[in-house]
Amino acid sequence: MPYVVTDNCIKCKYTDCVSVCPVDCFYEGENFLVIHPDECIDCGVCEPECPAEAIKPDTEPGLEKWLQINADYAKVWPNITERRDPLPEAKEWDGVADKLQYLSPEPAKQD
Repeated sequence: MPYVVTDNCIKCKYTDCVSVCPVDCFYEGENFLVIHPDECIDCGVCEPECPAEAIKPDTEPGLEKWLQINADYAKVWPNITERRDPLPEAKEWDGVADKLQYLSPEPAKQD
């Protein structure tokens, strides 16, 4: 039962979850984070750390597409292991419904 990042992370990209992950299974896109489902150890420590409440166990109904999105992007985006500032527009986008259309397929820019 891996955890998955869902659409409320899009255009927010809080990284509080990254700093508590014991196995570094988060990957970073331009405006979204994902969890690699094969690396996640199902510990759940990331879920309560997400201010946007975008992290869910994949056993919740209707999350199949998010599991696939997480798996696909985890293969091509860079790994992130340290907390960073959220996107500047995070507060205004937190809670906006149906944000999948805004998901950028681009990887995060490396420092």
